[in-house]
This record gives sequence, structure tokens and C-alpha cells, in this order.
Amino acid sequence: MGRYGISSFDVNGRFVHGRVTGVQRYAWELLKRMPEARVISNDRPMSGAIGHAWEQFVLPFRSRGRLLWSPCNTGPLSVSQQVVTMHDMTPVDHPEWMSKRFSEWYRYLVPRLARRVRRIITDSDYSKERIISISGVSPDKIISIPLATDDRFCPADPEVVEKVSRRFGLEPSKYVLSVSSIEPRKNLPRLLNAWSRILSEIPDDICLVLAGAKGSEAVFGEFRLDGLPPRVEFTGYIPDDDLPGLYSGALGFIYISLYEGFGLPPLEAMACGTPVLSSSATSLPEVVGDSALTVDPEDDEAIAFALKQLILDGDLRSHLRASGITRARQFSWDTTAKQSRQVLQESSE
Repeated sequence: MGRYGISSFDVNGRFVHGRVTGVQRYAWELLKRMPEARVISNDRPMSGAIGHAWEQFVLPFRSRGRLLWSPCNTGPLSVSQQVVTMHDMTPVDHPEWMSKRFSEWYRYLVPRLARRVRRIITDSDYSKERIISISGVSPDKIISIPLATDDRFCPADPEVVEKVSRRFGLEPSKYVLSVSSIEPRKNLPRLLNAWSRILSEIPDDICLVLAGAKGSEAVFGEFRLDGLPPRVEFTGYIPDDDLPGLYSGALGFIYISLYEGFGLPPLEAMACGTPVLSSSATSLPEVVGDSALTVDPEDDEAIAFALKQLILDGDLRSHLRASGITRARQFSWDTTAKQSRQVLQESSE
């Protein structure tokens, strides 16, 4: 028997060769705690149409007769003996943020898959409500299980902060950090607008750092950030091992996303002792609670005011730092894995 009472099951391993973003991080963290899982994958990356074709037509034959867990939003429609983790409903709720082909496929697939599989796991009560609304499935079929951060996300030693900051040409405590993929729902144009509005009111040596890779054009279409204001640095994709040091060295962290199924970066930042300014939209209040400064992500003036407050108010940052660390400790990958395994156990019976 496995660690949480189920002998064995298959895992849809389409994610295996992708970069580690939030969805991939979730899958890997849970698999660390599920050693008896059999991951079914290919020997090379499977993105776009090729990946969907493999998932729909090859995977069902390789997992025939066994319970299948699909941890990254989609799974084969032909397999009813399946548990799927649906992290959010962005392609259905906001097709305008996606390429036409991508959004049409998800709008076709997701409601049918939700009705077909045995159980659905999702990251937040907000996402659970959206799945119910979109698919019409019973609330009893869906369980909300929050994500977490691993032990690496904690206040980093000064030597580590200095090393990571220097690698990216930054000075510790002299930058405000945003970590996200470069895509429409992350609301970066409003962040840059807010930054422009406060530049004359904050110290000259503070910069804004945008960390993250550009989202796939196959998924998000062409999305560009033009006309950047002064003192903005792009780092591109940040390797996993550098993230704790980058968070820990930041004066503050800002995440004003328009739509999230959970939102790991604010939780990671809080775990590292970084004061957080977060969006008050969708699932994010479930993540940050009262331990972050929150703002309406569509209110340009409020974003600018809150960002300036985060930078200038040392007492506020001290309060958010202590409260954020305490908040982050309430989330545990062990708990996420245990609750997920209970769903898999019930689905295998």
C-alpha cells in the first residue's frame, strides 16, 4: 500500500518535460510524496497540438484498466476512471486572453471532461465555484485543496541574497519584485502604469523587477509590453533554485493578477519574509488572507497608492513580513498530498 492508503495509480505525465511553472510545481511536489505513482510520459516535450493528441489517443491505451490522475488541467476524454486537477477556468472565463485555437479547445474539452471523470480536485473555493458554473457537475464531485510552498521558500541567508541579487545585477532591498509569466491576465500594463505614476515620489535607487518568461504565443497569442518606464528590469525566466534568494532580497513583492486559480508566487514571497501587495480578485484572498496589502487590480489609482505605500512605509513592511511568514506556514505540501490521495483512494473503490 502507498503512503496514504492506495496501492498504485497512473499519472498523466504530459507536463514532465516542461519548464517548472505553478502547475508543474504542483505536480512535482505531490509526486515527491507519492512514490508508488506510475508516471506515463513521452521521451520529449509535448506541447501544443502534439501534446493534446498524445493525451487523448496514446495515454488511454498506456493506462488501460488503472486509475489515472491528470494533475495539470486536462486529461483524455475517453477515460472515465480518472481524477483530474483543474487549477483554474481562465480559458473558459476569459477566452480574449488566449489564442482562438487554444481557448476553443479548452471551452470544448473542460466541461465534457468535468462531467466524464470520477472526481475533480481544484486549488480554491473560487475555482470550485467556477467549475460548477461552467460544467454543471455536483459540488460533491469537486474538492478544493490548497497548494503550498516547500521548505526552500524561507528567508534566505544574507550571503545567498547577495549572490543571487548580484547574478541579476540587483542590489538587495533596492527592488520591488514581480514574478509571473508575461501574459495578459498578470495585469502587467497596469503595474507599469502605477510604477510610472510614483517614480517621482520614491527614492531614486529603487527599481521594479519583472521576473518570468513570456507566455507561449500558441496559448496567449502575441502579447507585448511596449514603452517601458524608467528603472524597470526584466530578468526573464528565473531558475527554481534562485527564487528564494530573489524573493528574500526584495523590498516588497507585487502580484496584481486579474485571475488566478490559486496564485503560488504571493505565498512563496510571504514564506521568504517578503512584504506582499496582492490583487483582491478571484482566489487570491484565499491565499494571502489578512497578511498582505490588497488592492482592486482594475483600479489604477489604488494600485499606484498601494505600491508607493509598500515602498515608503517601513512599519507596514515589518508587519506584513511577520504576518506573511505566519500565514505561509498554514499551507503544507504534505497536507495537500494527503488530501489528494484521499480523493484518489475514494475514486479507486
